[in-house]
Amino acid sequence: MFELQCLQAVIIAVLVLLPVLSAAQDQKVLIDNERLSNESLFWGPYRPNLYFGVRPRVPKSLLAGLLWAKVDNYESVQHNFRHTCEQHEGMAGYGWDEYDVRYGGRQTIHDAGNQIDITTEFVKIPGGQHGGSWGVRVKGTPREDAPPHLMSTVIFYAAMEGFGTIGMANDEEELGYEGTVTLEGHSNDLGDFKIDITAGPDTNEHPPRHHDSYGSKPLDRTLVASFQAPEEAIWQTKCMSLIYAECKLFKGLKMWLTYRPTVALLFSHMKSEIDGYIAKYGNADSPPPWQTFTIANDVRDGNVHLIQKVFDGAFEFDIIYSSGSATEPMTSDSITEGVKAATKSFEDRFSKVLSPQSPFNKPKYQDFARSMFSNLVGGIGYFHGDSVVDRSYAPEYEEENEGFWQETADARGRNQFALEGPSTLYTSIPSRPFFPRGFLWDEGFHLLPIADWDMALTLDIIKSWFSKMDDDGWIGREQILGAEARSKVPQEFQVQYPHYANPPTLFLVLETLIDKLKSGHEWTADPNDVFESTRSAHLRDPRLAISYLRDLYPLLKRHYFWFRKTQWGDIKSYDRDAYSTKEGYRWRGRTPQHILTSGLDDYPRAQPPHPGELHTDLISWMGLMTRSMRRIAETISEEDDAQEYMGYETAIVRNIDDLHWNEQHKTYCDATIDDYEESVHVCHKGYISIFPFLAGLLPSNSPRLQSILDLISDPEELWSDFGLRSLSKRDEFYGTGENYWRSPIWMNMNYLAVKSLLDISQTKCSNQKQARGIYIKLRKNLVENVFTQWQNTGFAWEQYSPETGAGQRTQHFTGWTSLVVKIMNMPDLKGRGRDEL
Repeated sequence: MFELQCLQAVIIAVLVLLPVLSAAQDQKVLIDNERLSNESLFWGPYRPNLYFGVRPRVPKSLLAGLLWAKVDNYESVQHNFRHTCEQHEGMAGYGWDEYDVRYGGRQTIHDAGNQIDITTEFVKIPGGQHGGSWGVRVKGTPREDAPPHLMSTVIFYAAMEGFGTIGMANDEEELGYEGTVTLEGHSNDLGDFKIDITAGPDTNEHPPRHHDSYGSKPLDRTLVASFQAPEEAIWQTKCMSLIYAECKLFKGLKMWLTYRPTVALLFSHMKSEIDGYIAKYGNADSPPPWQTFTIANDVRDGNVHLIQKVFDGAFEFDIIYSSGSATEPMTSDSITEGVKAATKSFEDRFSKVLSPQSPFNKPKYQDFARSMFSNLVGGIGYFHGDSVVDRSYAPEYEEENEGFWQETADARGRNQFALEGPSTLYTSIPSRPFFPRGFLWDEGFHLLPIADWDMALTLDIIKSWFSKMDDDGWIGREQILGAEARSKVPQEFQVQYPHYANPPTLFLVLETLIDKLKSGHEWTADPNDVFESTRSAHLRDPRLAISYLRDLYPLLKRHYFWFRKTQWGDIKSYDRDAYSTKEGYRWRGRTPQHILTSGLDDYPRAQPPHPGELHTDLISWMGLMTRSMRRIAETISEEDDAQEYMGYETAIVRNIDDLHWNEQHKTYCDATIDDYEESVHVCHKGYISIFPFLAGLLPSNSPRLQSILDLISDPEELWSDFGLRSLSKRDEFYGTGENYWRSPIWMNMNYLAVKSLLDISQTKCSNQKQARGIYIKLRKNLVENVFTQWQNTGFAWEQYSPETGAGQRTQHFTGWTSLVVKIMNMPDLKGRGRDEL
């Protein structure tokens, strides 16, 4: 009897603890999966502002990068050094041809200015306790217009931030180093490691002896210089601030060297060598420039090491990082095999998850799509540093008075900002040369294609973004972390304000996760992808996804209610007739010319600004965000919260019509207050007018849908042969002012339009046929134009001209313009009958 009672007690205890044990097991599985994922993501080209720069996902650690230049004359050298990605630097295009963040890939840099194409083949080999090993094969191929003897110098550098050591392992060689140069180092995060810089194959040629100076510095050897740099200056191997050093060069020339921090350090070092040559040889017997612009072969203790090679013609060499805790060292053969494996894996996976569909299933489009996606994931970076924030919470920032924009300008002018942090962020970026940092509203669009490729990576990035949230629920819309990031941003845009919002696009990605969980798709293992189970772990085992969402949910909830509290719009004060007196919204951060916080910067709004404004795009974003929160709450069984969000969602959708639909203009409009204290619409047809449709808040049976489709398809309004215009061709402000969002075609908004059109095209309704026709044409126009511009210029662009289709503004804009890959992957509905839909 006693044994039975004991057994019953044990059963009861197990039943009571079962949910706890199950939750604990789920958490352990989640932690184990994160560990496996982190190991394959530890290293990468996570310095995307450089043409090639490597670092681990830990702060204050090893930094490595590559510089090169053509050195055939004295006058042009200052303009020839490449390091940081820059616009209009003589490139005929550059970027990743194929790249997977877990394996590696191949990048080609078409450096027309230096008459050479540089290829970097980067691979990672997992193993050990410190993130594994990596290697990069660097190749230089003279372009067709290059001279028979193209003299190029290439400099690899490795630097250690923070606590850690790095130094030369080779015995000292006074004239330079033959064969492989080896660096050795140690840090707590990396353990023991070594970096081998190989001599390369026998086909490499070096400048022959042309001058007596060759005897003391033969250029068929590798030169190594070491020095100790302050930690805050290490990133300055090349930076944007201009430093000038007057060098009295040979033949009576004077030259001002313009250089940037690692090049500042480099040229500062070179200058002493140049001065030595001047003193020894004078003007009459000067060494050639490829001999002159070399570092001293001077190895000593230090935290920065420069390794220089000089080549005549084509060249190749390897840079090999081997972790001391790995079971086997990395070798050149490892790179060769790793590149083959990475290429095969990438091709197989791309054809499986992102392959272009008809009519874009031709080889030329395949290469284009692979490149666009590769540059999106190849732009993922790891950032660490402090940020500038104004937490004065000045009352003017409430923007409640008429003329508020003048008051807020005065408040900003008081410069009540301070440095906060440091903190870290793992994120993709909009553009390597111009926007090499995290942007909140861009990131949600970036992650949509990445979610198809690697959901675990996507969720890791989302988690990193939400780790930036403060106690109130605010996330800075632009993450400018550290002095290096700030060097790329005008001072007036560096300060972040905790009352400024940004479109909550990360919720688009969380909805994608839920859609995939509910799709019923059976996930099968890919024998050619060893990381397949890691990438799709949250989809294979929904418990992991639910556990992830449950952990993230308190932050999501805090962020959501921060939006409701800080971006509310005034309905009651102006007797506005609406279903709800609470669901109206207004962007803070308004000036007469811009609402930068909306993301649509100079799109025409009410004039002058008024605290009684209501913004169509913001209430639409709130509707999307609320729908997402409801679906997340349902997924993690937060039923009471789900009911609460359902109420908000219903009210927002009703209020979009009540507050923003203008029957006369047959479109959605912002609202403001006129001189008689009456609420009136301000209608500027364009992206704002169709935002409820873009956000997926307009059901297929909506009586407004016909007018929206007519507006989209009208060539005198939004339609063009290259995509949807941001502003109607008939609008008085079309193409005026800075013309940022006043006519150009933007891929992120067009993607939302194509997606909504596809949804309606696949739903039986009265507008199905019209939506299908628009979908087919718009999809084709967008893809053809972005492809054509990429083919003609070598770049993806920030925006496109609605008149000519030409790429405009920022080049190498491989952030949300990469959504063209998602559009190409959408189904071809041409020729399908009604029954097939």
